Amino acid sequence: MKTKQITAFTALCILGLMAGLAVPAFAQEKSPMYCYIGFWAVPRAQWADWVKADAADASVLQKAMAGGTLVGYGSDTNLVHEVDGMTHDSWWCGTSIASVLGVLDTFYSNGSAVSPVMSSATKHMDQILVSRYYNWHSGTVTGGYGHASSYALKPDAPDDAIDMLAKSAIVPMMEKLLAGGTISEYEIDEEAIHTQTPGTFYIVYLTQTADGVDKVNAALRDNLKSNPLIVPAFMSSVDFSKHRDFLDRSNASYK
Repeated sequence: MKTKQITAFTALCILGLMAGLAVPAFAQEKSPMYCYIGFWAVPRAQWADWVKADAADASVLQKAMAGGTLVGYGSDTNLVHEVDGMTHDSWWCGTSIASVLGVLDTFYSNGSAVSPVMSSATKHMDQILVSRYYNWHSGTVTGGYGHASSYALKPDAPDDAIDMLAKSAIVPMMEKLLAGGTISEYEIDEEAIHTQTPGTFYIVYLTQTADGVDKVNAALRDNLKSNPLIVPAFMSSVDFSKHRDFLDRSNASYK
């Protein structure tokens, strides 16, 4: 059911694009935000150690955000596990690649990057993402729920498909959910350093409670009911075979 709802959501965006919807002022492209994310497959026996290491790293990230280097940071624990998949991640965001790499250098220098729990991981990967469509409520969310959906455009999709999709429908819907308190943050990400399929993009949101996930899904269902042609429109631009969803238990702080 969730897959159908997310499909409907993205299809709605494409339909809005095709219909030439008016673009609200808040849907305009912002200055780029860069996020560094480290993903880890941590053995279950070390999960408690991950929590301790994450808490120890928080002082570095808090200092960087207070000093203006970062605009946000956090960590996630995967709730829907895959065979041989990642279990945890940590991330931080700034207004330049230099800002996020500077924090990474700090973790290499203080030994955090090679701590026992990190060394126990059976798999590891990193991403550097860039977003030009995002917003949040300042403050901290503890034990919230982070939802991310990944998509890949078809080879013949317009070069500006993600921009048009964001301005026409994704951002207006997310801003409404943000204003109503359903979500605490959202972003539309692309890779700044490409390690995935070209044309890959991510729609991410954070909610403080599990009830917030239900409310977002309800909003998607309502949009589907009112726009019966959205699935064909979606399928014309996005390769749904590469779509994936991710659900995490999340801690996050935003400036």
